Amino acid sequence: MKPIIAPSILSADFGYLAKDIEMVNRSEAEWVHIDIMDGVFVPNISFGFPVLKYVAKLSRKPLDVHLMIVNPEKFIPEVKALGAHTMNVHYEACPHLHRVIQQIREAGMQPAVTINPATPVALLQDIIRDVYMVLIMSVNPGFGGQKFIEHSVEKVRELRALIERTGSKALIEVDGGVNLETGARLVEAGADALVAGNAVFAAPDPEAMIRQLHEL
Repeated sequence: MKPIIAPSILSADFGYLAKDIEMVNRSEAEWVHIDIMDGVFVPNISFGFPVLKYVAKLSRKPLDVHLMIVNPEKFIPEVKALGAHTMNVHYEACPHLHRVIQQIREAGMQPAVTINPATPVALLQDIIRDVYMVLIMSVNPGFGGQKFIEHSVEKVRELRALIERTGSKALIEVDGGVNLETGARLVEAGADALVAGNAVFAAPDPEAMIRQLHEL
């Protein structure tokens, strides 16, 4: 099965954001990936809901919203109001993760959980049956354009084994340093969805790059 491709608009040209979103609309990408950063959980600030309302209005693809923030449960109504398909929260930011996952599902969105590079896959044992998707960060979150962390491929294999062992239906998504070379290895290891930022938006032909990633 072809991987789901989710271009990350964190790497888009914000001077021409509408143009870049229209490119994603035309492309073979399945989702639009949105990284929300608060400058607290991660050392950077991205964009807030006024910008995201504009993105939601323009996008014809489902929104894959990734909250790299503390207390993400406070913003469930705002993410729901965007019409988001997936609301993705960090394991490390949610001491009551099971409750947050329930709240996201009750709001009518697909709940997903993200783990940072230093967070072991084994910690998902007790939540893996309750989530729609797990996102493995293959760079340290907070900035685009970072170098791919090689151990991420093994983490995908470990997560695939956990999913199969528990009978979970969770998808595996990977974000950070994804390109044609790393993407091929991640898909081979069991990844279902690839988030691509610089690889897409810095390419001479972004639509062609999305097509190539889709064929991995």
